[in-house]
Amino acid sequence: MENDGLAVAVIGLGGIARSAYLPVLGTRADLRLRLMTRDRARLDALGESYRVPAGCRFTDLDALLGEDPPQAAFVHVATVAHVEVVARLLDAGIPTYVDKPLADTLAESRALVEHAERTGTPLMVGFNRRHAPAYVDAARAPRETVILQKNEADAPGVVRDVVFDDFIHVADTLRFLAPGDVTDVTVSGRVEDGMLEHVALTLSGPGFTCFGVMNRRAGSKGERLQLIGDGHRRDLHDLTEGPTGWTPVGRVKGIEQICEHFLAAVRGQTQFPDLQDALASHELCEQVVERLDG
Repeated sequence: MENDGLAVAVIGLGGIARSAYLPVLGTRADLRLRLMTRDRARLDALGESYRVPAGCRFTDLDALLGEDPPQAAFVHVATVAHVEVVARLLDAGIPTYVDKPLADTLAESRALVEHAERTGTPLMVGFNRRHAPAYVDAARAPRETVILQKNEADAPGVVRDVVFDDFIHVADTLRFLAPGDVTDVTVSGRVEDGMLEHVALTLSGPGFTCFGVMNRRAGSKGERLQLIGDGHRRDLHDLTEGPTGWTPVGRVKGIEQICEHFLAAVRGQTQFPDLQDALASHELCEQVVERLDG
């Protein structure tokens, strides 16, 4: 028999859902999960792992939104499918959390935001670094200079794909950590045969500079944040300032916290983040793409 928890759909059961979100959502006793993917074998395997009843497993969005629709949804489908899936959920009045980016163009991202505002249905974008404990603490520290690196070992890619699907983390985190209004934006990078090899973004304002870089041929994968201010320097590696011991990865990366924020907002216990602020990070990414492709 199902408990009386919140009915929450997880739509799209790819790598990010399996590695980051299901380990968090699937252990909460206050939720009744409903899973959806077109891959029946994966659906049933994960359904068994997380004890989701057969009647709460779906391969079709129409069936999921049928007579007893979920009360909230997490969307982890491929970016190319975000607009279609999220629009259906918004039209159904279902508060929706979607992985970044909203879409891989500013126009489509803005259209989704307008769709949410038009329907009055809450929409939240998954910028988990804003909820990672070490980065939340960093946002309280004195910082005249912010340097953020997020690199890949050997993964150059199409400019728009890399910027919107990955570099958007850097762009949004710089915006989050900027201690004042940004008055100047500069972009540089290297594109070879249409493939982005590295990109750098600087956001500056009165008394501060935030610098973000991503190198797709760095030889190793990793994220490093350095803060300098008030005569002190702080260094964080892979979202931590030191050993994390037995702390779950989902807590270190802010996944637990961002899920809790969304679910609390659905229950009316807190406010949803400003959707226009999330859109501003997409606007910044469009600027990056235009300058690199220009």
